[in-house]
Amino acid sequence: MEPIQSTNDFVIRFANVNGSGSASANNLFAKAIFRMGIPVSPKNIFPSNIQGLPTWYEVRVNDKGNLGRRGGVDMMVATNGQTLVQDYNELLPGGYFFYDSTRPLFDECDRDDIVEIGIPLTQLTNDAFTNPKLRQLLKNIVYVGALSHLLDIEFTVLTDAIGQQFRKKPKLAEPNIQALEIGRDYAKKHFNESCRLSLSRRENILQDSILVDGNSAAALGALYGGATVAGWYPITPSTSVIEAFERFSNIHRLEEDGSKKVAILQAEDELSALGMVIGASWNGSRAFTATSGPGISLMAEFLGLAYFAEVPAVVVNVQRTGPSTGMPTRTQQSDFIATAYASHGDTKNVLLIPCDPAECFELTADAFDLAERLQTPVLVMSDLDLGMNDHISRPFVWDDNREYDRGKTLTGEELDEFERNRERWGRYLDVDGDGICYRTIPGAHPTRGSYFTRGSSHDEYAAYTEDSGAYQRAMLRLDKKWQTAKTMMPEPHIKFRSTSAPAGNPLGALFFGTTTHSAYEAIDRLAEERIIIDTMRLRSFPCPQPAVDFIDQHEIVFVIEQNRDAQMRTLLIAEYGFHPDKLVSILNFDGKPITADFITESLKAQLAGRTGTDSSPHLATGGNV
Repeated sequence: MEPIQSTNDFVIRFANVNGSGSASANNLFAKAIFRMGIPVSPKNIFPSNIQGLPTWYEVRVNDKGNLGRRGGVDMMVATNGQTLVQDYNELLPGGYFFYDSTRPLFDECDRDDIVEIGIPLTQLTNDAFTNPKLRQLLKNIVYVGALSHLLDIEFTVLTDAIGQQFRKKPKLAEPNIQALEIGRDYAKKHFNESCRLSLSRRENILQDSILVDGNSAAALGALYGGATVAGWYPITPSTSVIEAFERFSNIHRLEEDGSKKVAILQAEDELSALGMVIGASWNGSRAFTATSGPGISLMAEFLGLAYFAEVPAVVVNVQRTGPSTGMPTRTQQSDFIATAYASHGDTKNVLLIPCDPAECFELTADAFDLAERLQTPVLVMSDLDLGMNDHISRPFVWDDNREYDRGKTLTGEELDEFERNRERWGRYLDVDGDGICYRTIPGAHPTRGSYFTRGSSHDEYAAYTEDSGAYQRAMLRLDKKWQTAKTMMPEPHIKFRSTSAPAGNPLGALFFGTTTHSAYEAIDRLAEERIIIDTMRLRSFPCPQPAVDFIDQHEIVFVIEQNRDAQMRTLLIAEYGFHPDKLVSILNFDGKPITADFITESLKAQLAGRTGTDSSPHLATGGNV
């Protein structure tokens, strides 16, 4: 078996122990590749306990910019004895197994189709450093130094990054650079030509791209979107949204006298956190919270309140694996039904679905405008992969001339005009026929700016009633508002890939969020085999008309999502009446980000099953099955 040979196109996985300090070293490795101008995508797969369990950090390098998970591992850096045999066996044929050779490999590790690179990391570190705590941390830096030689990482990029990291404590930089040199020198002496994977600087691929996590991007979107109140309760993986919002607010929410124009309130639970948001929003502030699936479950009652009382609210939902506690540090797209219909009774909520940090920024900012225009909860549906991992992103752009859209909000003067005209303002009167009523903000008028509302049935003037007719009118108007919401949603991204007219290709694929990147790669691979599939990336629920048209134009639409129960497919069938046979599920729910390999093989299997043949390259030619 020939060793894998590739430049700027491979997958390397680090197998570490949680709590060993490996995260800093692995981040250093990934960011060094980014600083060489090479597209890179790191994925941290870690346990929910503090220390001791296995953790993996997978880095995809790809010149073409395919930065979803590919599938397979070309190089394994194995420093965890608990998983060493598993890691050894998961390596692709021709791959490279980099391990700590201070101790010999287990007898089970016996393959002749891989390249073994043994470097005595523990021994090298113990010989050079006396501080036991420092030894553990620097052992990770030693393997980064060795990789700098094996993979041709520019050494000055690493040393400059360490210098920047410890610029306020330069004495700490010295042992880290020493550890880099120890690893580099050992690899250079003993494995000078062992590895055929390499990195080569690129000047024009990344250009002005940034490397940032989705949670920080969402926090910045909330700041630019005008949020001044955050009610929250900590929960993985959303906590860093509020932490980042606080950091940004400490800089950008300051008055001239130094006081902060922001309130960040930690509640006793997620239900209370959303209650704070609803109260602040009713009072005229732009307010939001961030949570994950278990928090959504607790918030359901107040989401129904905001929907029925028609109070704006923004929730950033960083999805994780459920149900119940599930796997708190694994990713899924499994909260869509729970959020779309959150709360009891007939309730429908607006969902925005970003696929990268730039959209986390943009759609979170847009959520505040939509929430006020529609006077309803709007949920931004991120996930752990997007929220907690670094991603290459286009720069965030903000129009300084943009004004916040507060929707149908009456001023004090307009309220006086009602009185002069002997008209009675009704909070829940549908004046314009679009289901959206006019609201006021307390303080807009000395006596009439505030109004009383409740979660119980009310008439057009916000007065309590159990009259069946009044209740039905309210519910039908809310449904009319839902139809209006469809015209305000962000457009889907549609690509017709066949040369014939859009309706000429029977095959389509639909995906959303972090499934996007691996899905595009899989579709491109299939196109090389003359299997042509049109694509649509959804960005919202409800779906705007172009999304419905796309599904209507195709005989089969594969719905690719990361959950067990085909939740987006279920929503599409329920809301738009599509025949179940038209929408074919491709499902991944192992808690890890979906791979292009999985999507490619799943689509081939589905198509082969439908044609009764295994000759998948001939299933579709020029857009025809």
